[in-house]
Amino acid sequence: MRKSRFTEEQIVGILQEYAAGAKVSELCRKHGMSDATLYRWKSKYGGLQVSELRRLKDLEAENAELKRLLADAMLDNVGLKGLLAKNVWSAPRLQVAW
Repeated sequence: MRKSRFTEEQIVGILQEYAAGAKVSELCRKHGMSDATLYRWKSKYGGLQVSELRRLKDLEAENAELKRLLADAMLDNVGLKGLLAKNVWSAPRLQVAW
């Protein structure tokens, strides 16, 4: 995912300007972004302070890392099950002398 060119402080500042009554078109022209970006930020970060926004980003990064670790573990598990299934059926059988 592409890193945002705006910092958390800038995002919160722009949203506070919007909440104070600034027009969307003026804000977007001033900061060089699209209307959709402003509305997406408003829906995602509306009402958050800078510290809360940083914590949210940290939690999202941690969650992504945990998902990656789980996927790796599940992939290893499937591979080991497949290897075990192959070895059980292809193992030489003991011959019993009667």
